[in-house]
Amino acid sequence: MNRFTHAGNVPFVIDIPSELAEAQDRYNGTAGRAFIAALPGLAAHFLDHWRLRPDGPSMNGVSALVLPVVRADGLPAVLKLQLRDEESAGEPVALRTWNGDGAVRLLDHDPDTGTMLLERLDETRMLAGLDDTREAVLVIARLLAHLTSFPAPPGLRRLGDIAETLLERTPRALRRIPDPAVRRSVADCAAAVREVAGDPGDRLLHWDLHDENVLAADRADWLAIDPKPLAGDPGFELWPALDNRFEAAEVRWRFDAMTDVLGLDRERARAWTLGRLLQNALWDVTDGRPIEDRQLEIARRLT
Repeated sequence: MNRFTHAGNVPFVIDIPSELAEAQDRYNGTAGRAFIAALPGLAAHFLDHWRLRPDGPSMNGVSALVLPVVRADGLPAVLKLQLRDEESAGEPVALRTWNGDGAVRLLDHDPDTGTMLLERLDETRMLAGLDDTREAVLVIARLLAHLTSFPAPPGLRRLGDIAETLLERTPRALRRIPDPAVRRSVADCAAAVREVAGDPGDRLLHWDLHDENVLAADRADWLAIDPKPLAGDPGFELWPALDNRFEAAEVRWRFDAMTDVLGLDRERARAWTLGRLLQNALWDVTDGRPIEDRQLEIARRLT
């Protein structure tokens, strides 16, 4: 825990969870450690700057610290502090485009640090708490259908560039995969991506919409949070809902349900879904980790 002083010399405590510090160290190295060290001062600055009052214990994901706060006008909100990188830089751009329609509403944003003031949703009502996994997948599909109906604004990462980079990196990665069957699966994913890479799409994608990134609110049953947006084909959006709360026997049903709700061409959606496996596989190979059997099983179930 770190103690620091807020406006009016009222002391309070900010809890920086160890798992957040460990994740920043693991994924971002020196920059991540510097971000963690700067968090108390950064939080104090924006609490003063935006005239916010702390209103409960901190929350966190892998990459951000979230502080419940109340604005000077009495509006409950959350202060999201995160390391600004290629993925997080697009978050306020996407949230402004959606403007609260299907996603959490952006209230304020500091472009230099990536700090955001967001509408407060009900963190006790997460879609992951819904026991019926099929209904949860349909909720995600309906949200995706709406969110991807927006054209991507300028300045976001583009799926076409990502696909090109994946295909460039694949040959070297294949040489580092010892298991012939796994190597063939990754090569098949690259071949599928190569078929669609020339037409990568132009929709606004969330990229990480699974049932832990969907919360309830008074104004809507379910709203998306924490986008890592890019411009591209909605078929690239399906992977998280196939992978999260994984059930091998449900992979085909989930894929069919989502492609139906989103109105996607099945073969294109399959190719872009395999593109997500390729992306994950290349990250694993680069980091010296084996590719997870669960992810390979998803690919097998889609063939």
